[in-house]
Amino acid sequence: MHGAQGPLLLLQLLAVCLETQGRNQEERLLADLMQNYDPNLRPAERDSDVVNVSLKLTLTNLISLNEREEALTTNVWIEMQWCDYRLRWDPQDYEGLWVLRVPSTMVWRPDVVLENKSQTYSTNEIDLQLSQEDGQTIEWIFIDPEAFTENGEWAIRHRPAKMLLDTAAPAQEAGHQKVVFYLLIQRKPLFYVINIIAPCVLISSVAILIYFLPAKAGGQKCTVAINVLLAQTVFLFLVAKKVPETSQAVPLISKYLTFLLVVTILIVVNAVVVLNVSLRSPHTHSMARGVRKVFLRLLPQLLRMHIRPLAPAAVQNTQPRLQNGSSGWSVTTGEEMALCLPRSEVLFQQWQRQGRVAAALQKLEKGPELGQSQFCGSLKQAAPAIQACVEACNLIARARHQQSHFENGNEEWFLVGRVLDRVCFLAMLSLFVCGTAGIFLMAHYNRVPALPFPGDPRPYLPSPD
Repeated sequence: MHGAQGPLLLLQLLAVCLETQGRNQEERLLADLMQNYDPNLRPAERDSDVVNVSLKLTLTNLISLNEREEALTTNVWIEMQWCDYRLRWDPQDYEGLWVLRVPSTMVWRPDVVLENKSQTYSTNEIDLQLSQEDGQTIEWIFIDPEAFTENGEWAIRHRPAKMLLDTAAPAQEAGHQKVVFYLLIQRKPLFYVINIIAPCVLISSVAILIYFLPAKAGGQKCTVAINVLLAQTVFLFLVAKKVPETSQAVPLISKYLTFLLVVTILIVVNAVVVLNVSLRSPHTHSMARGVRKVFLRLLPQLLRMHIRPLAPAAVQNTQPRLQNGSSGWSVTTGEEMALCLPRSEVLFQQWQRQGRVAAALQKLEKGPELGQSQFCGSLKQAAPAIQACVEACNLIARARHQQSHFENGNEEWFLVGRVLDRVCFLAMLSLFVCGTAGIFLMAHYNRVPALPFPGDPRPYLPSPD
C-alpha cells in the first residue's frame, strides 16, 4: 500500500512543479516586457512612422431606440488590432509561450473615442483601417448569430462601415479621419397597427356614421363627433410623448392622427350647417329659385334620393274679389292638402275645386239675372248673415293658404338639409378613404432602400462564398 502511494505522490509533485514553472514563465515574460515599457508612448520606432490600427465592430444586441432623446442603445464589442514592436519575444526563450494576456491599462492604446462614430485625433500618428479576414475587408458591422438577440421593435436592414477622410479638417485635429459604422433600421409596424392605427380608424369610422342620423338630429351628431374628437386627441397626446421635439420631420403616424382630427372637425361643422338649414322656415328665410332647382331637383336625381313630391305652391286666386265697403276679402282656389281636415272643411274644398263657390260669388257680384229676382243686386245689399258667411269663407281660405304655404316652406328647407347632409356624407367619406389610403401608401413606400448608400452599388455585406 505504501509502495502505491509513492508514484502517486511523485505525479502530484511533478504537476505542481510544471504549473509553477508555467506560471513563472508568464511572470518572467511579463516582467521582461514591462521592464522599460512606457504605455504613454506611441509604439513607433521612428517619429515618422504611422501606427496602423484595424477596427472591427461586433453587434450583440440592439436594445432600444429612444426616439424622443434620439439615442440608440446597443451592446457591441470593439476589436482593435495594432503592432507594438516593444511587445516582441522569442517563444523559444520562454519554453514555447506564444500568447500572453495582460490588462489593457498596462499597454499603449489607440486614442479612439466611440460615440456615434469612431474617430481619432491625428493621421500623422495613427492610420485607421478596417479589419481584414481571408483577404477581404470587413466593410460591415459583424453580427455573431449565436450571441445576437433580435429586437422586437426594430429590424436591421443595413449595417455598413466606411472609412472617411475629412480633407477640410487639418491632419492634426480631431475628425480628420474616421471610421463610421452605420445602422439602418426599420420599425416593425405590427405593434402600432394593432394598438394605435386600427383603433383610430375604427373610431373615425364612427364619426362618419353620424350622417345616417336624421338631418334634424344635429345635437346628437355633434355629441358623437366631439366624443370621437376627444378620443383622437388622447391618441395624439400619447404619440406626441414618444416622438422627438423637432421640426425637421414629422412622423407619419402624427400626420395621420392630425388628418383624422381635421376630418372630425369638418364633420362637426357639417352637422351644424345642416341643422341650421333644416330648421329654417318661410318666416326667417326665403328660398331662392336656384337653391330650389339645385337641391330639390338636380341633386336628388344625381344622388338617387327618393323625395316625396311637394304640393304645388299656393297661387292667389285671380278671380275678382268681393268688395264690402272699404274692406275686401279674396277666396283662393283649392289646394291639395295632406292633412286630415274636418268634414265641413273637406266639403268646402271639394266645392271650391268644382267651382261652385266661385260661381256663386260671381253671381253675387254681378247682380241678379233676368227672371232671378231672388238675388240681391250686389253683396252690399245682401243680408248681414250672407256677408258674414262670405267673410268667414274668405278667412278660412286665407288661413288654410297661409298654413299650407308655411308647411310647404318648412318641408322644402328640411329636404334641402337632407340633400346637403347626403352631399357632406359623400364628401367626408371620400376624404376619409382617400386620405387614409394616401398616408398608408406613403408608409408603404417609405422603406429602407435596397442599397445602403444611393449611387454606391456595393451591398457592404459578406460575400456568399
